[in-house]
Amino acid sequence: MTDILAALFFILLTIIVFKFSLLVSKKFKIGFLNPLLLTAVIIIIILKIFNLTYSDYYKGGSIIVSALGPIVTVLALPIYKNKEALIKNFIPIIGGITASIITSFVSVTLLSRLFGIDETIFLSLLSKSITTPLAVEAAKMLGGYESVATISVIITGLIGSAVAPFIVKTGKIKNNIAKGIGIGSAAHAVGTIKAVEMNEETGAASGLAMGLTGLMTIIAVIIFA
Repeated sequence: MTDILAALFFILLTIIVFKFSLLVSKKFKIGFLNPLLLTAVIIIIILKIFNLTYSDYYKGGSIIVSALGPIVTVLALPIYKNKEALIKNFIPIIGGITASIITSFVSVTLLSRLFGIDETIFLSLLSKSITTPLAVEAAKMLGGYESVATISVIITGLIGSAVAPFIVKTGKIKNNIAKGIGIGSAAHAVGTIKAVEMNEETGAASGLAMGLTGLMTIIAVIIFA
């Protein structure tokens, strides 16, 4: 009974903090004041102040995480609505996703070598641009750390979501599908949320890119693991 009450408390706490973070983000409209990032920071501060452990929080957090899978399927709706445009641009989409995956692998490899990062951590970082469940499985297959893979995915998503509007504006990217492919293939679900905020077509392209990037990355891992 105590565990059930604790789980309900932390779920409610997370919802309240997230709603507060949304208000802050909308009020100040600063890219790095991402609601997810703010929520994480505030939750960590609360846990530290009241001397609570992550294990305590995860009693409720695990329920929220388990709900993410079904929720992601909502992204299928804009993909369906914009299927004609996506089919028409399928070859450029595949090209963009392939370029994104290669760029991700090469950049992680070069930076890991440059800074002398441990081989196991390096293998954990290779799947940073796909959704957490797939990244964890990729880390397992490659012999990396699941925890490092999870953290890298979260950080990648938050940073990608924060800088996406700036990059789109600075690069003067007008094509909605191009915007979506860039965001979805680099910043997975968190970035796709930002893409959906831009417009439906960008969100659809981002959702498709997120799925295909995950699939193609896992295939690459299976081949080269």
